Amino acid sequence: MRKTLKEIAQLIDGEVIGDSGIVITGISGIREAEEGDLSFLANPRYAPLMEITKAAAVITSREIDSAPKPIIRTDNPSLAFSKIISMLLPNSQQYPSGIHPAAVIGKNVKLGRDIAVQAYAVIDDGAVIGDRTIIYSGSYIGYNAKVGCDCLIYPNVVLRENVVIGDRVIIHSGTCVGSDGFGFATINGEHHKIPQIGTVVIEDDVEIGANVTIDRARFGKTVIGRGTKIDNLVQIAHNVVIGENSIIIAQAGISGSTVIGKNVTIAGQAGLVGHITVGDNAVLAAQAGVTKSVPANICVSGYPAKPHDEAKRLNAFISRLPQIAEDIKNLKERITQLENKISDGTTADDKKRG
Repeated sequence: MRKTLKEIAQLIDGEVIGDSGIVITGISGIREAEEGDLSFLANPRYAPLMEITKAAAVITSREIDSAPKPIIRTDNPSLAFSKIISMLLPNSQQYPSGIHPAAVIGKNVKLGRDIAVQAYAVIDDGAVIGDRTIIYSGSYIGYNAKVGCDCLIYPNVVLRENVVIGDRVIIHSGTCVGSDGFGFATINGEHHKIPQIGTVVIEDDVEIGANVTIDRARFGKTVIGRGTKIDNLVQIAHNVVIGENSIIIAQAGISGSTVIGKNVTIAGQAGLVGHITVGDNAVLAAQAGVTKSVPANICVSGYPAKPHDEAKRLNAFISRLPQIAEDIKNLKERITQLENKISDGTTADDKKRG
């Protein structure tokens, strides 16, 4: 890779501040960058790193007016940097092609054009696989399951019977889509399984991380909306509906029949009870315990989850509890001393009158 800063700026509709003729020979993070590298700065509060980085130039937001080295100002530095990587650096990942002889293909399976199925993958009877989809070793595509076009199903993924996967979906290793919902009726102390006869629908352009579990609906559908991205180790229970373009971070858990709106962010280790709604554009902070419905366009945090500003005030009070307890103890001691003085003075007056 050898391009001038001006040439790179034109690719991402950026504005060069400084020497536009310097030659970029590599791409790296701002801390790891070497001479000749292009880096990026997504958050202005890390601007001091530009003083110490070895990078030849840095992509920044338009908030940055000047810097100790040439910059390209853009609307979204992280997105711009990703575009440059895609355009200028070849993808080193080698994708498989064709159907391996050790793959197991069931009866009445419909295979699209230019698909790849690696060794020891199993595609059960009646399944449908779309064009250019890749299924890696050890994955299982269940009875009558449907997988769309241009999907990547990494090793050891399980797509259970009748689930529907849209186009351009990426599913990472260890994930199970369509496991039974956690439904039991307890009678006389015994737990009796309730059949889970629904399905899961994953819409287009969804990415699902490693070791995620998405349960099938008891009836109807569990739905993951178009463009949603799910991190590793997330649990999504039966009949959950997640709107388009939401973000769900690692170790979050969503209980059954909860409805998540569009563009919602659920941060790491947040937990949601069942049968609630979360409005569009809401943000659930890390480790939030969400026990009731959340309106649109707000951020909640804490347990039980409250509007973030309210939760911060509450946390501030809680952090002061040891000092408050010490102050109360001192006040009680002073009150006791005052009461004793008053009592002693009253006794003396009584003796005089006597």
